[in-house]
Amino acid sequence: MNNRPSARAVLRAGGVTLILDMTGGRLPAVLYWGADAGAPTAEDLAALAVSGISPILPSSPDVPPYIAVLPESWTGWLGTPGLVGSRAGRDWSPKFEVVGIVIDGDEVSGEATALDARTVSVTAADAAAGLALSIDFELDHSGIFRARATVTNTGADEYRLEALNLAFPVPQSAAETLDFTGRWGKEKVPQRRPISVGTHRREGRQGRTGWGSAEILHAGEPGFGFAGGAVWGLHTAWSGNHVHYLERVNEGVTVLGGGELLLPGEIRLQPGESYTSPWLYLAYGDGLDEVARRFHRLMRARPQHPESPRPMTLNVWEAVYFNHDLPTLVELAEIAADLGVERFVLDDGWFGSRRDDSSGLGDWTVARDVWPDGLTPLIDRVNQLGMRFGLWVEPEMVNPDSDLARAHPEWIMATGGRLPIEARHQQVLNLAIPEAYAYIRDALVAIFDENDIAYLKWDHNRDLIDAGTQPDGRPAVHEQTLAYYRLVAELKQRYPGLEIESCSSGGARADLAALEHTDRIWVSDNIDPVDRQQMLRWTTQLLPPELLGSHVAARVNHTTGRQSTLSFRAATAVFGHFGIEWDLRQATPDERAELREWIGFYKEHRALLHGGDLVRLDHPDPTISSNGVVAVDRSAAIFAYVSLGLSGLGTPGRIPLKGLDPDRRYRVRPVFPETLPAQVQWPQWWNGGDGVVLSGALLGSAGLHAPYLPPETAVVYLVTSEEGSDA
Repeated sequence: MNNRPSARAVLRAGGVTLILDMTGGRLPAVLYWGADAGAPTAEDLAALAVSGISPILPSSPDVPPYIAVLPESWTGWLGTPGLVGSRAGRDWSPKFEVVGIVIDGDEVSGEATALDARTVSVTAADAAAGLALSIDFELDHSGIFRARATVTNTGADEYRLEALNLAFPVPQSAAETLDFTGRWGKEKVPQRRPISVGTHRREGRQGRTGWGSAEILHAGEPGFGFAGGAVWGLHTAWSGNHVHYLERVNEGVTVLGGGELLLPGEIRLQPGESYTSPWLYLAYGDGLDEVARRFHRLMRARPQHPESPRPMTLNVWEAVYFNHDLPTLVELAEIAADLGVERFVLDDGWFGSRRDDSSGLGDWTVARDVWPDGLTPLIDRVNQLGMRFGLWVEPEMVNPDSDLARAHPEWIMATGGRLPIEARHQQVLNLAIPEAYAYIRDALVAIFDENDIAYLKWDHNRDLIDAGTQPDGRPAVHEQTLAYYRLVAELKQRYPGLEIESCSSGGARADLAALEHTDRIWVSDNIDPVDRQQMLRWTTQLLPPELLGSHVAARVNHTTGRQSTLSFRAATAVFGHFGIEWDLRQATPDERAELREWIGFYKEHRALLHGGDLVRLDHPDPTISSNGVVAVDRSAAIFAYVSLGLSGLGTPGRIPLKGLDPDRRYRVRPVFPETLPAQVQWPQWWNGGDGVVLSGALLGSAGLHAPYLPPETAVVYLVTSEEGSDA
């Protein structure tokens, strides 16, 4: 093509630069992705492209390698191809040629150089293979960019798509990788390893994000930590089956890639049909904290991001479980309101025959044997007390012992002429079937129209196994995921102001696509503060604290049986979206008084807790943890110093409080020191007075001597700027 468009583009924002090469009719390639590279000229870009061409290695193809963001086999790339599919074995190795480039909404004609772009769209085609392709790039003000691809069947017969993945190069200096694993009750466990030749591939086949999702696959310089070290990260924003991978080939090229994991035959494109991959979000930072703060700024700038102060919440699951009765729940509501709770959530057990988890799921009508007058008496009392009412639902699931399953067994996801193995006595309801979708939607609408409900805890308590559409059993995880998005979006559009929590056996549906439609996640079904310290620490690598359901449970933990002081439970939970999951009738007067203080502290400082910049401490002792939030204007901060076990150090000495303005002076005071265990030994700077005043420079570098804390104890510091003072 003599008139084909050709361009290079610099996307630059938030301290990050991405440079794309779209010359020679080839698919876009990344010339540079990393820290802000200044303002290059067109001549700089041409020289950058030439200077990055690899020499031809012995016994290699006779042309230099060209690695596009959708890697193609015809170029000699021997790693994972970006597009996998065929027409019964034909057209399996396409050669795309760029036919259109649009930069910031303007179509490129001929040659162009864009030195300050924010969006790029590239279209390409392979007429012989009967395929068209488009790739979109968007750079956010936070410095995070995202990309996705769409493939269209322009041929005359069916094209079976097996994979559509994008991949982005990282430099050879990235020698270590960090991602996450986990299980029920122990989400977001970090795992780290050296990068070697081969593929580190993380597949999610649970039909949901999964407890053990990679979440963000990082590649960084040796020893990168929270505070420093160049690090690149990729997140696949998809709530169904998905892939993250890091691949290093023998020629020394390393890429981060991802996309949806498609089941066999799941995407069959008829002539004219298209498939669009999930968005991939890519972040660069000097340290893990900078990467996390970029994601937080990205999320907080969304138009749908919750702006109102995150309400103090009581969920009654661990208070009453399935034992619902109006007097007990009203008593709980009255105690909660007196303590300052602002939202009351009724959990599982209010509908159908749901007296335990073995029956009734799918029958979304109020159980009249438990609620003879419906939910109205409880809701009215909750509202009279000044709280909003929330309700638990699990619309995507069904118990075989339910009226719904008996009436429509064909709506259960299955393949092979058999039902999948059960999990928690339940199966998956196929919302990709229009009639099933309409049934669930209309049942939820009826509940909303009858009741004043401001909030839904939306659960999803099993993996998708053998998840096909009856009667032929073709895989349907892709369509089920889209139906979930559609249903949530439809309800939120119908009921403006409705907030929805993404819960999935705890934190098994926590990704940026799910958060496009929901307002917070339930981090884990495990509220034990020792475990929650780890889970909150690492879930904030992707999501800001205001989106993380973080509750105070009973002294003896429901999941682990471990006993914890109220001060430790509250000091842990306050660094998320604060709430309670505890039978408050069993709390002593002293415990209620202390909890009231923590609720007051949360309300007073939640703008800072939910709007500040995340700071986490790198420390070699695994029993020691420190984290905090610093106001964007550096006027205040809240830090926690945590002892998770008995340290061999006695005390770790000085703990820095980073992120403050070095030229301002700050006063540091512990919060509620009188509630801490008697074994705590304070250093001299805290003697029960007004704290200590130091410059931000010294607090960030020298820090403050830590107290001696017994295991499983935390102290929270409030840091405030001294008005009118100079450092």
